[in-house]
Amino acid sequence: MHHFPDARAVVRTLSPDEPVILTRPQAAARAARFFVEHFPGTAMYAVKANPSPDLIRILWDNGVTHYDVASIGEVRMVRALLPQAELCFMHPVKTASAVREAYFTHGVRTFSLDTIEELAKVVAATTDEAGVAATDLRLLVRLRVSSEHSELSLAAKFGVDLVDAAPLLQATRQHCDALGICFHVGSQAMTPFAYVQALERVRAAIAEAAVTVDIVDVGGGFPSSYPGMEPPPLEDYFALIHRHFEALPISYSAELWGEPGRALCAEYSSIIVKVEKRRGDELFINDGAYGALFDAAHVAWRFPVRALEDDLTQPLAEFAFYGPTCDDADYMKGPFLLPEDIQAGDYIEIGMLGAYGAAMKTGFNGFGAVEASVVDDEPMASLYLGRKDDRVSDNVVSLR
Repeated sequence: MHHFPDARAVVRTLSPDEPVILTRPQAAARAARFFVEHFPGTAMYAVKANPSPDLIRILWDNGVTHYDVASIGEVRMVRALLPQAELCFMHPVKTASAVREAYFTHGVRTFSLDTIEELAKVVAATTDEAGVAATDLRLLVRLRVSSEHSELSLAAKFGVDLVDAAPLLQATRQHCDALGICFHVGSQAMTPFAYVQALERVRAAIAEAAVTVDIVDVGGGFPSSYPGMEPPPLEDYFALIHRHFEALPISYSAELWGEPGRALCAEYSSIIVKVEKRRGDELFINDGAYGALFDAAHVAWRFPVRALEDDLTQPLAEFAFYGPTCDDADYMKGPFLLPEDIQAGDYIEIGMLGAYGAAMKTGFNGFGAVEASVVDDEPMASLYLGRKDDRVSDNVVSLR
């Protein structure tokens, strides 16, 4: 893999016709150390955000020991990479065969669920051939909570409603060594209050069920910084979570878990794209909705951008992007602020794509080939560098 000081050096050296993914190992290492040192519990990486083996090894080397795996494919991959890691199968709907393989082959002991049917499935799948049920399960009941404070809702698909939680918690308590409650406030939670509301719902569920809870998992939702979405410091989230966790009616030895995904990996990657055509305020680029820019197209996510040409001198203007495929849906409305004189043949760096960027690329229409390089400069935005007072307005910058 090539190694360069920054994105402009990549363009000068390679003049690439295909997109180039840039990785910043130092950024992922810094994020991992931050969570390990400051989160008041166990930080468990949500592998779905970016399953890159290189990234997963970086997180492990910097103290992340627990991994939220959502499929048997993720279980196999992380176990092969990290034989000593603690794997937690946190998808609430699993096949019996996946549970069985995870438990008996890969040593997984932690599973989430949100129905009596899933509880029965997990119990049956972890019972051995002699009919002896597992006695070392850690089972977490996923509670449905509000996503009103997050940019992307995760409130519809999974989670037991509070009014139905008590019977499920009571039944689950009978089949596990450790009982937990988990939830997810949605992706990119823009205020710590999202977790306060959710933890109050946890309090109500515990009180109604009258069970001993050993684990409270506050899930994901920890944010990163994007144009128009600059959240409070992560320390504010951690402090409120800790305060309200400590006030819950739980076991004195209860554990606090979190499942950061985006916050651990967003700063790890960016992508260099080439402008193939300009049509007014629309730029046709060589990556898009079926590549690393899925979120920019489908949920109108605005990523930071900067032009990589030294001779672009005009003021910034608003642009939309079209990706390289034949599909009209391969469109990203932005707006993305770039120099007004940008033209075909110019290069753009699109930042903060470590989360759900490279992980969601496809080969649709024959596109999708990318090169990869490591760069030494800092990401285009960061919650770990203390830059809150000197960021460029709207967190979109241009190198001119």
